[in-house]
Amino acid sequence: MTRIDRRALFTSGAAAALLAAAGGSVDAAPKAGGELRLAVPREGGMLEQAARGAIFDTLTEIAPDGLLRGELATGWQSAPDARTWTFDLREGVAFHDGTPLTAEEAAVSLQAVGVAGADVRAAAALGRHQLLLELARPNPHLPYLLASSNFLIASGGACPEALSEAVGTGCYRVERAQEGRHFRASKVADHYKAGSAGWADAVEIIVIPDAVVRAEALRDGFVDVAALPEPRGLLKRGEFLYHPSSSDMALAARRDVGIPRKVGQLTPLDDGRIAERWWRV
Repeated sequence: MTRIDRRALFTSGAAAALLAAAGGSVDAAPKAGGELRLAVPREGGMLEQAARGAIFDTLTEIAPDGLLRGELATGWQSAPDARTWTFDLREGVAFHDGTPLTAEEAAVSLQAVGVAGADVRAAAALGRHQLLLELARPNPHLPYLLASSNFLIASGGACPEALSEAVGTGCYRVERAQEGRHFRASKVADHYKAGSAGWADAVEIIVIPDAVVRAEALRDGFVDVAALPEPRGLLKRGEFLYHPSSSDMALAARRDVGIPRKVGQLTPLDDGRIAERWWRV
């Protein structure tokens, strides 16, 4: 089915929390509060991509300015041959189920996802908050590779396939999730990124297969951001923001949504961080 009943969608329990957007200026600095509501297509895995970016963290991240920064790691160094690396982890970080983040948990996670793209031969804890990674061959780019969503750090190691069971250290914890249909998460109190990310109090993502219906939902204020590669005619250009541009649209947002200067370029949500980096103003 490519088109859904708008009345059924917006009166269903899955979308009951959708609120009318408030006015504001997109030029305002990020501030905490409000809900960020996204409409995405079924194909492309956008719901899962954005949801996992909200729930989980990695050791490093590519920040909105495009620079490499520590996320769960506060620092790292390598041996001269770039085959042995040590990462210092943040202290005081806990998973959403209360389990503390330790180097052992991080090692188990990296072992569980395998060595794809990073040639990790062994991962082990040197101490409670220091992680050792040994590579099969030298790689000076390892910290950049570990920013990939392939290397999410999960409680107990492997990331569960079901979003409803996902437990990470990210800015948001799962409230409810229906695979391929709907996801809602609330901000974690006293998160280590407070004041720099995770601006919205809650994030809601709904799958709307038809691009025209997604455009109507954005136009009528049911959602704040929509993936819109097609129906430009339904939106008045003066009332919306477009990424990367109005002539080459991938995402459209209401003007009371703050968009960071740097957004992924490969696909609309390819940075996987829209939930924590965008905000309501």
